[in-house]
Amino acid sequence: MLAPLLSLVHLFLAEKEQQEAIEHIDEVQNEIDRLNEQASEEILKVEQKYNKLRQPFFQKRSELIAKIPNFWVTTFVNHPQVSALLGEEDEEALHYLTRVEVTEFEDIKSGYRIDFYFDENPYFENKVLSKEFHLNESGDPSSKSTEIKWKSGKDLTKRSSQTQNKASRKRQHEEPESFFTWFTDHSDAGADELGEVIKDDIWPNPLQYYLVPDMDDEEGEGEEDDDDDEEEEGLEDIDEEGDEDEGEEDEDDDEGEEGEEDEGEDD
Repeated sequence: MLAPLLSLVHLFLAEKEQQEAIEHIDEVQNEIDRLNEQASEEILKVEQKYNKLRQPFFQKRSELIAKIPNFWVTTFVNHPQVSALLGEEDEEALHYLTRVEVTEFEDIKSGYRIDFYFDENPYFENKVLSKEFHLNESGDPSSKSTEIKWKSGKDLTKRSSQTQNKASRKRQHEEPESFFTWFTDHSDAGADELGEVIKDDIWPNPLQYYLVPDMDDEEGEGEEDDDDDEEEEGLEDIDEEGDEDEGEEDEDDDEGEEGEEDEGEDD
């Protein structure tokens, strides 16, 4: 009778010890969470501070970029994710893009705005196209953008859908939706990949994408090098065959001379 009783006592003490450990873990975790919140607040203050310090340099960079024709369209075309969204007519329209600016709201965490500045162009009347992303107090994301004032017959968003319908009927490769449909798409502001890519990847250092070499040129050079190598190998093979033929002719000549000498000795 005593053994089962001791076993129950040990089990009770073990469960009590585990429960106390769980409570202590919860207390420690609360302290960790408190420090994480404090760290987030401190990091936000640092980001706000350096965001202001970066502004003059962003401005200076924009002034220098303005001296380079087609800087931004080249940058977008060279970016793997953005280029996948560009049709041929999108690229044509983006040749009139002269400046891009990303502005984070003062408290940073509530959102940002992307501005695209255009020269006079045959596609739309707007000089500036903007898209803003907001995070309200409840944490729900939303977005809004400039209404594009398309010139007659130049609405690329409608043209891309017509092109896709024709392509599907002919079972041809479908072009992506127009880049400019992004300005009218507010269905899921919290998962806007293009906005995030421009803000977090392109805007911090657009030069790295502008300087990406043209892959088509590289492939062309590679093919030329391969052709040159094949030609050189072909010439080497021809030379080797020629040497072999010459060697065989020499052997035949030697055998002929030996045969003549033998006939002379017999006489």
